[in-house]
Amino acid sequence: SRSHFEGRTSPPAGLAAMPGQYSADPKQHTLSPIVTGATVIGIKYNGGVLIACDTLACYGGQKRYKDVCRMKQAGEYTLLGASGEFSDFQYMSKMLDELDNEDFLNEDGFRMGPHEYSSYIGRVMYNRRSKMNPLYNQFVVVGKKKDGPTQLSFVDHQGTFFNEDFVATGFGAHLAVPLLRNEWKADISLEDAKQLAVKCLQLCFYRDCRAFNQIQIGTCDGENVTISEPFAIDHFWGHKLWLEKRLEIATRAIADTW
Repeated sequence: SRSHFEGRTSPPAGLAAMPGQYSADPKQHTLSPIVTGATVIGIKYNGGVLIACDTLACYGGQKRYKDVCRMKQAGEYTLLGASGEFSDFQYMSKMLDELDNEDFLNEDGFRMGPHEYSSYIGRVMYNRRSKMNPLYNQFVVVGKKKDGPTQLSFVDHQGTFFNEDFVATGFGAHLAVPLLRNEWKADISLEDAKQLAVKCLQLCFYRDCRAFNQIQIGTCDGENVTISEPFAIDHFWGHKLWLEKRLEIATRAIADTW
């Protein structure tokens, strides 16, 4: 009998697939972030913990969305700040809402705090990493449950999880952490912590092309979780060396073109 492949240049796509695969094209996951947020700063202070970040979400290299909140309250005592892919942050936010709703429906007189939420986020991130389909985020999870200790946790897209007294994500891990190491102290006040966070984000705004000068600060003090309205931070670009017209100076030095 004649083969059913006769006259064909190649076998049908379904038959050409690997065993157990229902399409010639493999299932594809997100390979790189598209709409992204930059640095998030987390700082413990005397009596609570805060998060600070800007309100920018970049579409590739374009500063497209300039009024975006990259913080999320989880439950009654926890605050989440996100760098990286914004849609993955929205997905995680939805999962936290479902978890909080389930916690409420238990009606057992107990509500989860930052320890439970940070652990849950860490397990979700490691699970997605293990499936080779990670959520492209770096999260800062902070909170304080009533009279309990303050919690500040870092979780990234690989499931890396640790607790710290201060932390910075994204480019801030390189630019802001030295400032935090030099100026943070265990008994720092809320106002001093806010000033330090603003100082860190100012530096990121100068040095990181994905940063923005409109920021928000969120705080957790054991009773309330608050997220401030966006406000602009000061910046200055009039330094003498920045204003020199190097291309018009005929010294023939290499630095003239910088």
